[in-house]
Amino acid sequence: MTSAQVDAYLRRLGIDRPRRPTSEVLRELHLRHLRTVPFENLSIHLGEEIALDETRLLDKVTGARRGGFCYELNGAFGMLLTDLGYEVELLAGRVYDDEGRLGIPYDHLALRVRTADGDTWLADVGFGAHSHYPLVYAERGDQEDPGGRFQVVEAGPDPAGVRGGDASGAGDLEVLRDGKAQYRLETRARVLGDFAAGVWWHSTSPLSHFTRSLVCSRVTEDGGRITLSGRKLKTTAADGTRETREPATDEEVLEVYRECFGIELSCVPTVRNPDLKD
Repeated sequence: MTSAQVDAYLRRLGIDRPRRPTSEVLRELHLRHLRTVPFENLSIHLGEEIALDETRLLDKVTGARRGGFCYELNGAFGMLLTDLGYEVELLAGRVYDDEGRLGIPYDHLALRVRTADGDTWLADVGFGAHSHYPLVYAERGDQEDPGGRFQVVEAGPDPAGVRGGDASGAGDLEVLRDGKAQYRLETRARVLGDFAAGVWWHSTSPLSHFTRSLVCSRVTEDGGRITLSGRKLKTTAADGTRETREPATDEEVLEVYRECFGIELSCVPTVRNPDLKD
């Protein structure tokens, strides 16, 4: 990244360039990213190519002021952290579905981040509803977070029904939220290009939930979450109270994207695989 790109990224997050890559700064960057750069899959339904290219990822986040899904969000965030002096490694994960089955290899991208003060964290700004702050990588007990109670634990053998991957699960980690496994994480460092097959599958396959549904979501300033699922707007406060409404017109939907997520669109996205919509 150039100095101008770093500055543009930090301006979007609303934070000055930090003096040192510390754990405290990482926590602030992580939370600000979740508040300002939405988790969204609009490109899939707008017919936009998703490319794991540094320039294009940064242009999308800082130039177009868009968001993305895990490969884009954690890919771009990892570039920013690296240029700020953090030691960053990309980790591949597989996400559990509602039946407890693991997804495809390179199903998810997360970050292992080492700081100037000697700490190692699991950072993830690309999983939707997840931890607001990075998790302590080596901690195997409960980690309390505004997003829930998290654990990073040693993984056992893969459950039945796994699609791909090492069936032994040797060396893998499991990330749990409120006692439920969210995804299984390999500990071997990867490069961004390794995730190209995952991007292709999730953006084209009728079996991918990303091609069957529209989502745009971010953490709110009070610690809650606001999500536009298709045309349904859901707002959840930090205390768990929820409010749901459905904009009546396309113009109102575009206004929600603009006012709630900072995304300017010329047309309302429509679901790519409507017959298979969840």
